[in-house]
Amino acid sequence: MKLLMLGSGTSTGVPRIGNDWGECDPAEPRNRRSRVSIIVENDSGQRILVDTSTDLRAQLLANDVAKVDAVFWTHDHADHCHGIDDLRVMRYDRSNPLPGFASKVTCERLKRRFDYVFEGQFGYPTLIDLKEITSKPLVAGFSFDFVEMPHGPVTSTGFRFEADGKALVYATDFSEITPAMLKCFSGTDILVVDCLRRKPHPTHANLEMALELGRKTRAKRVVLTHMDKSMDYRSLCAEVPAGVTVGYDGLEMRA
Repeated sequence: MKLLMLGSGTSTGVPRIGNDWGECDPAEPRNRRSRVSIIVENDSGQRILVDTSTDLRAQLLANDVAKVDAVFWTHDHADHCHGIDDLRVMRYDRSNPLPGFASKVTCERLKRRFDYVFEGQFGYPTLIDLKEITSKPLVAGFSFDFVEMPHGPVTSTGFRFEADGKALVYATDFSEITPAMLKCFSGTDILVVDCLRRKPHPTHANLEMALELGRKTRAKRVVLTHMDKSMDYRSLCAEVPAGVTVGYDGLEMRA
């Protein structure tokens, strides 16, 4: 199984508008972070896209990705879903809509906000066949599990994907580690984990919590994501323990 990190930044990206790099060195290319999204790919070449970030078109072009086989959403916050329209091109050569999956609440909110994507309008076809995740079917060659994670006053869905004897967990936008998360994520080969900043935050994991989740799940490798302008790439690389990778846009890793 392969991880492709399309974006690794928080909701404002790095730099922020106004060319605000914060503590990040502008001369280090891996500090330039677009909004978070990943692709997981199995050995047969089937791909699952997780979240349609605000920067999705640029991310897919930068990584030469022309198609995916299914789309999952963690939640409906803008930085995780407002690139949804860029999936239109992937519908052109298909006889049916792309399969899409999310929690009940996320499905309801996405359909309300982007009705044309899921219903079709004015002669345009439905782009995505969106289903609530109520079971754990096989999707695009992957089996998967999921758990709702506290994200301040709301929740975000964490996913565990398995294929080819390997497991990858995507846990972004959480503010607390729960027993259900530990059960779902235990023993994964790669844990991609929310890591907004070093200081505690009311709706996101900080560095300490991200590393704690890696330890408690006994993840073989941990990859940090959703980082803000305080998280300089090289400084953070020197700080994290062995087995932890500071994520960046375009990172590829095999489980």
